[in-house]
Amino acid sequence: MILIPLVLIVVISAVDMLAPPEVHLGPLLVAAPAITASFAGPRTTLAVGAAAVVAQGFVAAVRTTIVDLNHSVQIAALVLISLLVAFFARLRERHERQLRQLRSVAEATQAVVQRPLPARMGPLRIASVYLAAEAEAQIGGDLYAAVRTRHGSRFLVGDVRGKGLEAIGEASLALGAFRTAAYRQVDLPRLIAHLEKAVFGDPDGPDPPEIGADSSDSVDAESFITAVVLDIPDAEPVIHLVDCGHPPPLLLRDGRVVPLESRQPAPPLGLMGLGPAEAQVESFAFREGDLVLLYTDGVIEARNSSGNFYPLTERLGFGPSDDPRALLRSLCQDLLAHAGGSLGDDAAMVAIRRETAGASDG
Repeated sequence: MILIPLVLIVVISAVDMLAPPEVHLGPLLVAAPAITASFAGPRTTLAVGAAAVVAQGFVAAVRTTIVDLNHSVQIAALVLISLLVAFFARLRERHERQLRQLRSVAEATQAVVQRPLPARMGPLRIASVYLAAEAEAQIGGDLYAAVRTRHGSRFLVGDVRGKGLEAIGEASLALGAFRTAAYRQVDLPRLIAHLEKAVFGDPDGPDPPEIGADSSDSVDAESFITAVVLDIPDAEPVIHLVDCGHPPPLLLRDGRVVPLESRQPAPPLGLMGLGPAEAQVESFAFREGDLVLLYTDGVIEARNSSGNFYPLTERLGFGPSDDPRALLRSLCQDLLAHAGGSLGDDAAMVAIRRETAGASDG
């Protein structure tokens, strides 16, 4: 990259010396330090600026004299601009260093809060993936967790509104509350109520207000979590599900994709005071060989260059259904290709497949 401004200095100087007396190309030399400041530090920018000043002085000596008024003004302007762009190069370098530190802290925090899911839980084979948005060096609020109980497995996938430390704080509270309460064998409505209180209220406090109550003091409409909670028993071919304003899971069976849409979805966590007093549990068949995909809205809201959303339901039908890891790998590649290589929002996916009887762990 450093060759570009140096070659520019040589070319401009050579053409300037060969140009007619009334033509002056010296002012174009300011492009050399300006270009350098876009990719290099202040010292390199000053070095290129000094090279441009020396070249301008050489051109002045060849054409007239270095103390000529026109060339003296050009040299003074070139020195001033070189100092100015070197100052901005220093600011850019410091800003990039801060962004690298922020991204490093964000990645470390995300790794601590968002634990990887096990590959197997009872008769279930599991795969998960978290795709961080590259547009910002902020921590996203997407979350997922799995807990093994005596009778089956429980899963949580959610999305906190917003980004940054506040979002990761609420995600951490939700994950901790889920991992704690899921072990207690409480039913899903009580589990949802516990998550609501743990994140947005006092866990030992009163229940959320009922419909029609004045909840303006207890409900913050600016902060909420969309979530879906699944309970998959080992001995029954069924999924018990509570959807709290989250995109519905997708069931892949025999090449067909079926959304598991709740007839009575609950409000997002944090807005429970505005909806039903108790979340309603929906049940769906989940037989051997079936695969269910949980995801956040960062997947279905990814746009291509034409502004079209990612067609997850269509693409899922073409992916492999016998291996959750292969399915997520295929979906990630297709999603990034659709979005042009980078996502505008974090995206998380969890694939769960009920293995056939006698299947090995693999």
